[in-house]
Amino acid sequence: MNILYLDTFSGISGDMMLGLLVDLGVDLNIIETELAKLPVSGYRLEQSSEKRHGIGGTRIKVLCEDKQPARSWTNIDTMLAESPLNDSVRSRARRIFRRLGDAEAHVHQVALDDVHFHEVGAVDAIVDIVGSAIGLELLGVQEIVCAPLPLSSGVIRGSHGAMPLPAPATLQILQGQPVRNADSDRELVTPTGAAIAVEIARFGALPEMTIERIGYAVGGWELEDRPNLLRGIIGSKTSAAGFEHDTVTIIETHFDDSSPEWLGSLIDRLMTEGALDAAFTPLQMKKNRPGVHLRVVAQPQEAERLAQMVLRESSAIGVRMHETRRLKLRREAATVQTNFGEAAVKLIYEGKKLLRITPEHASCQKLAEATGSPLPEIYRVVTATANRRFDLEG
Repeated sequence: MNILYLDTFSGISGDMMLGLLVDLGVDLNIIETELAKLPVSGYRLEQSSEKRHGIGGTRIKVLCEDKQPARSWTNIDTMLAESPLNDSVRSRARRIFRRLGDAEAHVHQVALDDVHFHEVGAVDAIVDIVGSAIGLELLGVQEIVCAPLPLSSGVIRGSHGAMPLPAPATLQILQGQPVRNADSDRELVTPTGAAIAVEIARFGALPEMTIERIGYAVGGWELEDRPNLLRGIIGSKTSAAGFEHDTVTIIETHFDDSSPEWLGSLIDRLMTEGALDAAFTPLQMKKNRPGVHLRVVAQPQEAERLAQMVLRESSAIGVRMHETRRLKLRREAATVQTNFGEAAVKLIYEGKKLLRITPEHASCQKLAEATGSPLPEIYRVVTATANRRFDLEG
């Protein structure tokens, strides 16, 4: 399993995240090609190599060449939802923007739909957030861990006038997350950088791993006390037996007064919004009431948002959350061509050994509906075809 560790000794911003991905080997031309799928123009990306305190890295600037229209959160979210971007890229970018929009709405005491980004800032945020989502997909790491973010103090001037550091939106985004004193009067962590970090990573110390690649992004500050860089460390973590392991968050609660219709929709919403798994178990509760136990498995960086969803969209008034280690087999996605059409499958590995192949249900269901063939027959044909293609006996 590949891990990316974000070493935020000098903070994080949207352009620094983009620069780090490029420095780690992601092709900026591919990011630009994907960004061109959005109806946003009048800007260009400039890549350069710069140094801070003698350490070299990649700097990415978003340069606006034409006058930009004002964009609201609603405009941006609708644009992303309707875009032809990859599903996972689109979903990740929308979640980051939602977190940023929620924070701005809270700080300015307006409805989310009324949140507006000033002209240049909107383009910067779109490029930084969507570009980072694209770059992370291309980088292909399975886990991201971020060091606690360094927060500054003092006063800076923004589009609304003077405001304290950390910026109110940054502080709102980082509620519930570990932070530390930066001992600086410069804005080292921007709202966009904070939103990206919270959505893509869990916070913690450098995990145990074998280091494979190191990258540096260069920020815009020339600081005397530290190099204004974001460092990324990519490494691998695999158990000796060939199994992979990571950390997930378990969210649990009990219901004895929720409508079954609500609960069915809740499971669908949780899975759509990024839960790794969600399930109900029947219970016998206090006062001899029949009840339901909800158990949600989530990536640590997604847990707070999904827990809030449970509280908002059910009768629960509290949830229990705890982190646990997960041992798992490596999975790869593939497709096979059958007489019924193309089908998606999962390849299950222990280390480098292919153990089994599992047809993807949704793909098989579509073939069954399109051809009028029984679903079990589709499964048998897909499994047999995949086993032959990948030389797996059984």
